[in-house]
Amino acid sequence: MKKAFSSIYMVIMMLFLYLPIVTLVVLSFNESKSMAKFTRFSLKWYEEMLGSRMIMSAIKNTFTIAILAALIATIIGTLAVIGLDAMTVRSQNILLGFNNIPMLNADIVTGIALMLSFLLFGVSLGYKTILFSHITFCIPYVILSVRPRMNKYTDTLFEAALDLGASRGYAFRKIIMPELWPGITSGFLLSFTMSVDDFIITHFTRGAGINTISTLIYSQVKVGIRPSLFALSTVIFAVALIVLLVVNILPGRRAKRAALEV
Repeated sequence: MKKAFSSIYMVIMMLFLYLPIVTLVVLSFNESKSMAKFTRFSLKWYEEMLGSRMIMSAIKNTFTIAILAALIATIIGTLAVIGLDAMTVRSQNILLGFNNIPMLNADIVTGIALMLSFLLFGVSLGYKTILFSHITFCIPYVILSVRPRMNKYTDTLFEAALDLGASRGYAFRKIIMPELWPGITSGFLLSFTMSVDDFIITHFTRGAGINTISTLIYSQVKVGIRPSLFALSTVIFAVALIVLLVVNILPGRRAKRAALEV
């Protein structure tokens, strides 16, 4: 009885999570604009999506900003972690406390604060202000990801390498960076995801004439969403699913190959 209840519960949860996505995918292939009935299979909305300059511009802005913001935030955050490691414990705790504030702060407060700051200093809102804003809110997440990798074990290995005659630069490249690399990768991917997903901060700092995917969809809601945005959402979901499968399958295959070679 308990096993049957657990199975039913899991089915309900899976339907709750994935049925809306399945509905979105089906509607993206519907020739009709109506969401009430499916007329026949068509790639009409995918063709419209690819031919829409507005959608293509939003895609370009979204992913270029996300890549640049994640890359710059990862570099700044990693350097910050290295700098924190050289400080006293008290100073580290104080700075890490300040680092946590942006993550706990409401996005709308951060967005309005950044917008007012740009206007105060006479900076016109646009692509650069969105990029700067995304870098700003991504840095704390990078520090949070990289910081646990910088521990006493890492410091001990670094000092041991120096005692064995390695230069500081060589020891940093061969000891510290391999230890930090998983955290750096996680921080970059998390920053990229946060940037692509962000709407509120982007909405307040984007200015006129520039859109990302999230702000484009928001603006389309007011006049009625065209099915071409269903097609766009389907493509994004498919890309994310493929990346997820590759990330999860490749390590397993490499492990099997390594086991066979041994």
